[in-house]
Amino acid sequence: MKGATVRVFRHALATKGEYTMQVGVICHDYWHPGTTIMEGLGPLAAEGIVFDAIEDASLCTREWLERQDALVIAKANEAYQDGSLPWITAELERLLLDFVEQGKGLLVLHSGIVGWREEPAMLKLIGGVFAHHPHACPVTMTIGTDAGPVFGTAEGFTVHDEHYFVETPDDLNRVFMTSHSEHGVQPAGWVREHGKGRVCALTPGHFLEALREPGYQKVISRALQWCGSGSMW
Repeated sequence: MKGATVRVFRHALATKGEYTMQVGVICHDYWHPGTTIMEGLGPLAAEGIVFDAIEDASLCTREWLERQDALVIAKANEAYQDGSLPWITAELERLLLDFVEQGKGLLVLHSGIVGWREEPAMLKLIGGVFAHHPHACPVTMTIGTDAGPVFGTAEGFTVHDEHYFVETPDDLNRVFMTSHSEHGVQPAGWVREHGKGRVCALTPGHFLEALREPGYQKVISRALQWCGSGSMW
């Protein structure tokens, strides 16, 4: 429902104020319902993460961002046949850039990398943009040998998903996960720094089953922990 908060997932301990972090989520577009995104993230509430999700990006205000330890963007910035339009504005772009530059973390998930080719500031922030994908197929994720302390002990996995092909604007991404299918090999998970803050991008996640894959849950969890940690790689 446009303009409404999708859901707030709160671990039982969070009712006592005992939670790891609060994570704002901007989600929902024509092909990627907000409910799917939040049902995919929901199990991570067991780790003490509070998710505060909005579908209408205009609800992303400075006051709302100040309550978040980290932010997830899982919303394509494109026009669709349901009448929806690109959601980024100059004011919102400045808020998002400030959020990261001042030391917070951003996780860009699946459709969150869509629609930034004509938005150079956001493209530089995220470090990549969706180019195309073939029909959904088996896609195998491999964790690189240079995955660092955050993702180094994560394990690869295979899901039936859209295999995203991406374009990157520079060579500043540190790629820790690659995706492999009959169609080729692509970067599927990378981190980069922006100002004092941290950005992570993950391309899998069109289907709920892909989001709920245990191996991917571990990767998303570690990405969120890193984004909200206040420390660099």
